[in-house]
Amino acid sequence: MQATLPRLFRCKAWADDELLTKLAGIGDESPITGLAIKALSHSYIVDRIFAAHLRGRAHAYTSANAGELPALEDLSADIRKSDREYIDYVSALDRDKLAEQIEFAFTDGAPGRMSREEMLMHVITHGIGHRGQVSAVMVLNSIPPAKDGFTTYLHEAEASTRRRAVA
Repeated sequence: MQATLPRLFRCKAWADDELLTKLAGIGDESPITGLAIKALSHSYIVDRIFAAHLRGRAHAYTSANAGELPALEDLSADIRKSDREYIDYVSALDRDKLAEQIEFAFTDGAPGRMSREEMLMHVITHGIGHRGQVSAVMVLNSIPPAKDGFTTYLHEAEASTRRRAVA
């Protein structure tokens, strides 16, 4: 898992970037953009909440949903920064720390306890789900979705070791 986590978070950053770039091209007038901002804002907030939990820090979020939705440009910058922070975090993480259990409180005040590895996998799978929601809305509106698959990422990012020509 130690080598896989950085790859998964690089894939997350790549998939987020693919989707954010695609959304920027659609424009703010599209109803897809508003729905995408809502889903991706929620995903971003959850990423930041768990980043705080992983570091044993407090966060200011009282909900996993934003009271006021950001502009796509601002959200995109925030997501890209968060993705870089996660890549740095998992790349430097000591393998022995993955099993460490961390106690925290959910935004509703309920107690939680998860290992670092479980938290990191939650961030990965949670983001996949919300990117999938946005992609489904894009397909329903006859807009091709952004690339999102781990296999696609691996074959683009590691083309030379996957017997593919580097584009």
